[in-house]
Formats: sequence, C-alpha cells, structure tokens
Amino acid sequence: MKFLLDMPVSPALLAVLEANGHEGAHAYQIGKSRASDVELLQLARQDGRIVVTADLDFPRLLALSCADGPGLILFRGGDYSDQEMCDLLQRALDRVSPEVLAKAVCVVDRARIRVTRLPIDRNP
Repeated sequence: MKFLLDMPVSPALLAVLEANGHEGAHAYQIGKSRASDVELLQLARQDGRIVVTADLDFPRLLALSCADGPGLILFRGGDYSDQEMCDLLQRALDRVSPEVLAKAVCVVDRARIRVTRLPIDRNP
C-alpha cells in the first residue's frame, strides 16, 4: 500500500510503513507542505495513497464530497509523541486490513480504532 503523510504527523511514521512493506511520502518531502487539504486528498486519490493525518478537516471533506476514497487514518484524542504516533499506526496496520483501509476513515486513539467505510452517508 502507499500512504501520504500530512504535515501534522511525524515523518518518523515512514519507518513504520517501510517496516510493514508499505511505501510512504510525507507532504514536506514532496513539496506539499503548504498544500490545502483538498489538494492533498486529490493527490492521494490520483496516486492511490491512504492519507495519514491528525487534521479533523479530512473526514469532513470526504463526507461532504460523498467520495469513496482515498482512505484515511486519523489520529485523535491527544498530542502524541513521535513514538506514540508510530505505535498507533502500527496498531491500525495490524488490526485493519489493507482492503478496508483503502476505502474507509480509520480513527485511531489510545483506547480504540473506529472504522467508517466510504462513502460516508450524510442522510442515514
């Protein structure tokens, strides 16, 4: 799988991805440190990447657009150290299949993982 790390998350996550056989790019590395959330979502969709972020705007944008991707891993619930973020990402990779990650919003915090499949139905 391929991932795109947003600016709020640590580049240290790249090592976790690599150790699990995945490819990752941090927004800073690819010259997108000032890109809008919409631009990052479009880039991830074009490149078949899953976005990893701590920015709450991403799930809102996916819900408003009724998009079925890209997948999203969202860290919630705290100001995490690099090591804590690495541990949370590892937990998500261990517990959620690649097929689900590619088409879902996966919210990860210290206590649990919640998965919402895309597209998000705004009119339940």
